[in-house]
Amino acid sequence: MASGHCSHILILFTFLLLALSASLVHGQGTRVGFYSAACPRVESIGCDASILITGSNTERTAGPNLLLRGYEVIDDAKTQLEAACPGIVSCADILALAARDSVVLTNGPSWVVPLGRRDGRVSLASDTANLPAFTDSVGVQKQKFSALGLNTQDLVVLAGGHTIGTSACRFFQYRMYNFTRVGNGAVDPSIDSSFLPQLRALCPKNGDDSKRVALDTGSPNRFDTSYFTNLRNGRGILESDQVLWTDASTKTIVQRFLTGLSFNLEFGKSMIKMSNIGVKIGNAGEIRKICSKIN
Repeated sequence: MASGHCSHILILFTFLLLALSASLVHGQGTRVGFYSAACPRVESIGCDASILITGSNTERTAGPNLLLRGYEVIDDAKTQLEAACPGIVSCADILALAARDSVVLTNGPSWVVPLGRRDGRVSLASDTANLPAFTDSVGVQKQKFSALGLNTQDLVVLAGGHTIGTSACRFFQYRMYNFTRVGNGAVDPSIDSSFLPQLRALCPKNGDDSKRVALDTGSPNRFDTSYFTNLRNGRGILESDQVLWTDASTKTIVQRFLTGLSFNLEFGKSMIKMSNIGVKIGNAGEIRKICSKIN
């Protein structure tokens, strides 16, 4: 996988899984070594993948997903796997493996990925309603994660995935020029005043709001704990990230990652936990031939 697409895959994978509704059961059918006989080279080549489907009113067209990138990496992996093992490996499993590999390629941890997911046959923009929003308070974020069986530590750990990746200016520009929680034209008081000029230079008031900015300005291409250092220093990019430091229930967890708790270890655990939400197994769903199209 090209390293330039790594962060996009991780964020794409996270959005896919968190978009699943709370009514979905937790998958118990995935397992390590699922393809050991049918497609043993699956990991060297390279949730239900509903975000990959193209078309009007699909998840891919929903507002939160419009600027996601990395689809082409999944398509390329699927092409290679179809040549080696036709009709065997699901797009959902490819996405799970690519998310893990994207972390590894940016000097992050590896973890064993349980496999055996099948691809969904439905993709609706309305299914993204449960995605964490960039303006969500900690309380709202906790509710969304709890509905999926994820706890407060999972929330902080998975948010830490923003140590790699980018955001468009449109998702945080208001914090610098019109933070309405304080008053029209105000600046979000949680932003470090010495950091504000740098942010404004990256995203001018009347500039291109689709411009990409690193979510971790300290080490944007390295998987590490500098994201948490940024929160402590008032340098979180998204409001939904920065509030993890200002809310007491999440601040204590951020502090633990700053003082020795193994973020790498916990990240792998939370990713495995999240990747087993709402999966289709057995005879449910299908194995897509092309990830962007239902068979």
